[in-house]
Amino acid sequence: MSENQLALLDRGEANRRILSKDEHRADFRRVEAASLKRRTRLASAEGKRIFARCFYSFQASMYFVSALGRTKLPHEYVEQIEQAVRNKLEEGTKELNQAIDGAELLFKNHSIESAATYDTVALEVEVGITSALGRRYFELIHKLDQLMPLLQTLEIEEVITEKQVEQQRSKFKRIVLAMSSTTRNFAMGCRRRMNEADARKDEPVAKKAKAVDQGTANSESDAVIAGPTAELQEPAVTEQREAPEESATAESVS
Repeated sequence: MSENQLALLDRGEANRRILSKDEHRADFRRVEAASLKRRTRLASAEGKRIFARCFYSFQASMYFVSALGRTKLPHEYVEQIEQAVRNKLEEGTKELNQAIDGAELLFKNHSIESAATYDTVALEVEVGITSALGRRYFELIHKLDQLMPLLQTLEIEEVITEKQVEQQRSKFKRIVLAMSSTTRNFAMGCRRRMNEADARKDEPVAKKAKAVDQGTANSESDAVIAGPTAELQEPAVTEQREAPEESATAESVS
């Protein structure tokens, strides 16, 4: 009897559950950029879920900032955002590399020759990478996926405790997740500034239209006021014209 018959193992159901969640679907319809196709393979639960939840959302946000933002906002503003994201990616990559190196050193010091593997089916899909920052984020997710089984192995071998593993897992998940939320906030800020720019552009037109409307209203008001006044003044002018004739008649009678 083979060992696999002692337990029911995953046959891809975990991946289907992850990919079927609606909240993981990013709105990619406005992204018109060309993409470099890459085949991804993720084995850890953390890597799979963060990839499904964040990768396309990150790329959609960066496309909005880099491509659409440049159509209405100063290029210097967009470049500052891109540099901030690049710096965050570099910091995260550095921390994950250090963690991987530290785990491999513990493997060597404790004569551990092989790392733990997952019994669930790996997630293998083809993805499109639309920018250099998207490529860096793609690599960052895979570094997280590489680190997770190393930590699990060290826990199984009792080199580190369960508490230490959980602390490391939470720390590095936050680093990768924060990249997606950061770019989403940047995209929202760009959208707000773009709306403000459109409002300022439309303001002179609105003021001109308001001035025209106000001028028309004033002219109509003047006409309404002037009409009755003219009618009241007209008889006085008639009386002044008739007065000399009455005087001349009186003189002729006398």
